[in-house]
Amino acid sequence: MNLNGIMAQLGIGSRETVYLSITPGVGLELLQIDSAAKTVKNYDVQPLDYNESLKEIVNVDQFKEAVQTLLMQSGISNNCGVILSMPIVHAGVSTLPLILTDEAVSEAIISEVEQVYVFKKTEPVVSWLDLKTTGDMRKILHGAIQRSELDKIESALREIGAKLITVEFSLSSILRALTFSGLAEMQMQEGTDWNLLVINQNGYYLCPMTGNAVNDYYEEPVPIKSFDNEEVYNALSASMNITLMSYPASYLYIISETDMVSAEHLVKQINFSGTTFFIDNNVHKTTEIVTVSPNVLPAKIPSISLEAVGIGAYPLVTLPLKLEFKTSASTTASGSELVQIKIGDKIIEVSPDAAQKIATMIVVAMLGITALLAVLYPVIVNVNQKKVQQVDARVMQLLKEYKLYESQGSFTADKEIKRVLEANRTKLMTYSALGETVPKSLWITYFIVKDNGKIDIKGQTSKVDDIYTFYKNIKSALINSQLRLHKLELVSESDAVIALTSDTPVIYEFEITNMTNEELAPAPPAAGAKSPKTPKQPEPAKPAPPPLEPIN
Repeated sequence: MNLNGIMAQLGIGSRETVYLSITPGVGLELLQIDSAAKTVKNYDVQPLDYNESLKEIVNVDQFKEAVQTLLMQSGISNNCGVILSMPIVHAGVSTLPLILTDEAVSEAIISEVEQVYVFKKTEPVVSWLDLKTTGDMRKILHGAIQRSELDKIESALREIGAKLITVEFSLSSILRALTFSGLAEMQMQEGTDWNLLVINQNGYYLCPMTGNAVNDYYEEPVPIKSFDNEEVYNALSASMNITLMSYPASYLYIISETDMVSAEHLVKQINFSGTTFFIDNNVHKTTEIVTVSPNVLPAKIPSISLEAVGIGAYPLVTLPLKLEFKTSASTTASGSELVQIKIGDKIIEVSPDAAQKIATMIVVAMLGITALLAVLYPVIVNVNQKKVQQVDARVMQLLKEYKLYESQGSFTADKEIKRVLEANRTKLMTYSALGETVPKSLWITYFIVKDNGKIDIKGQTSKVDDIYTFYKNIKSALINSQLRLHKLELVSESDAVIALTSDTPVIYEFEITNMTNEELAPAPPAAGAKSPKTPKQPEPAKPAPPPLEPIN
């Protein structure tokens, strides 16, 4: 049985996680990030109609087909988990007594949200988090999405074999994209007050921030589509200038999500005492948000939105703002709820029975390992103690031998250290002298320096004068070495003929040494020790080299 079969027996299943964004004006985006290189390794987009007034997908079949196409073109199995970013359906801030339980807080938020026109005919699903506590009151940021919309998305994904894991609002995705890309690095510093202002088709919303934490949320409807050209900028700037007076900060970051407004143009009309930044997340975009790998088609790169980058960075960046809307819990065939465990890009679903089996196996394994260690520990300690005793005995023996040699005068540590240092000094000086004195047209073929200061250098050149120059230089560098020019001759008979019949350069070989002839050519082994080798036949006489000049 393979691993998948074993996991199935235990009630464990795994799914690859896919990150999608419903982005008005762009479509349905799929984006994957190379976590090591911090670049977009895969991106694709499909058309998707979204009604920004009703806050819902226009055609669920179009959504389902778009998901299938994105998965197929990206080589991803339909059996995957989906984490989805959506435009904000509803968000707001409430102040409630600290004494309320979480369940009571949820009920209070639902009662408030049900007054919004979007939820007049459909049940809301809410998510909330605490912003700050003052005295006995708590300030809460909440969001809501239609239950029908969540069910519609979940059902469409289930029909193609995928599973909806969670939905988050675009505000979270935008903040995560700004963090991941480094575009708001100075604003995200701890203790820094700044304002995030996002413009969409229905107006704009403002999030006063401190570092990466949201302090408040304010939404202002502006009928952008009813204005023409410059009128929209005048209407937005007039409204924003009044709103910003209530939220002083060091920085203002303006992001335009609608093609009707250029953030770069709008920022010039905003009266703000701090430093202003902008991003056009629309057709006015002039720079890319993040680095993109060559695998992404160039024609699709301009479509990459902040929301897509933010949802793609979902497993890489954690922020305090976490408004998420989860579906009803997954269940097994018996009706038991599945537990979801996220590991990297995988979602592991484990049934309660499987979780109990795994926990039992882990406990048994840990007990087995503990028992094994209890048995093996004394054995391992005993073996290591014997090894330590052997090492100690060897050290004592060496110390005794050292003291014996030192008492007999045959060895002293000072003399040995001095001898080693002197030998190394001689070698170092010889290497240095050799490197500084070799002429360009002369090359060394053999070189040795022994511990007793004996040196032997062999080489070749086409110029006799270079040999003399090299010999003088190295002899001067090694004053007490007693070096001598032991050999200087032509390399072969053919060189002798060339030297006599033409002007073609010939090759001379030489040997400079302070070794004796016996050291250069050791005597053959004594008779009977080893079979003597056949004596080498004498070579034909070579022509005498040019006369040597006197060497001082």
